[in-house]
Amino acid sequence: MQFVDVSVGATVVLLAGFVVAAIVDWRTREVDDRLWLAIALLGGALEAVVVSPGGVLPVAVWLVVVAFAVQHLLPWDDVVFGNNPSLAGYVEIGAYAAVGVALVLVGLRSGIGPSGVPAVAVAVYVSVLLARGLFESGLLYGGADAKALMVAAVAVPIDASPWLAPHGVALGILALYPFALTVLMNGAFVAIVVPLALLVRNARHRDWNGLRTFTGYPLDVELLPHRYVWVADPTFRRDDAETSEDDQHERERLRDELRAKGVQAVWVTPQIPFIVLLAAGAVLGVLVGNVILDLLSLL
Repeated sequence: MQFVDVSVGATVVLLAGFVVAAIVDWRTREVDDRLWLAIALLGGALEAVVVSPGGVLPVAVWLVVVAFAVQHLLPWDDVVFGNNPSLAGYVEIGAYAAVGVALVLVGLRSGIGPSGVPAVAVAVYVSVLLARGLFESGLLYGGADAKALMVAAVAVPIDASPWLAPHGVALGILALYPFALTVLMNGAFVAIVVPLALLVRNARHRDWNGLRTFTGYPLDVELLPHRYVWVADPTFRRDDAETSEDDQHERERLRDELRAKGVQAVWVTPQIPFIVLLAAGAVLGVLVGNVILDLLSLL
């Protein structure tokens, strides 16, 4: 019973941290890495207790994998290789390879299980690879999104027992399924709400603009600096802002440019923070598991 309670504690840490991150990201469009670090360290420590009955080896393997994930939250590359970022990249690639090789070697010698390589350690490593791959390919726009998936993996590597059990087929899959992937898939599922909400909003105001009716809404040009939006017209859209302050300056520039052209209103696309969707995905994952797999199991 003790270890079940610890696992629940790690889940609570993840959910509480994600809710805070979602609120902060919604208000400022930035999440401090210290929040991710706190979730990862506390969740990782609780999961260490879960694997500790297997002995020193599984705990050591777990701590190595946690350190591997946590290093993404620390600016070690700027501190150590400030003048040579390419060297930092080679070191990080080496770390990815070293941890992967170590997991394979220890797994071959001691097996994958409670007394060897914990399944949760494999889940974290796979989740980090997934998050990094999605970020490098541009499928995850912000680094915070990738960090959120890594943190979710550390705090809750595998969640095979949702509080409200899904259908049998999906439940069996979840026993070997990285929870971070469940969070990602659930977040993508929740994203369906966005175009539907925009459709309802535009229908109420009788604003119709073809497919843009599902992706945006008209906004007074003077309000541009005060809304987290992209201007829908490709002529004015920019994607090179690195901070929320840069983004606001860009919207101020667009306001001035549109005002000078006599434009009073323009169609915009809301900047929905993906962290908000991931937080919703985490809640769904804890409650019912992987919604998409659950729906597929009904077919």
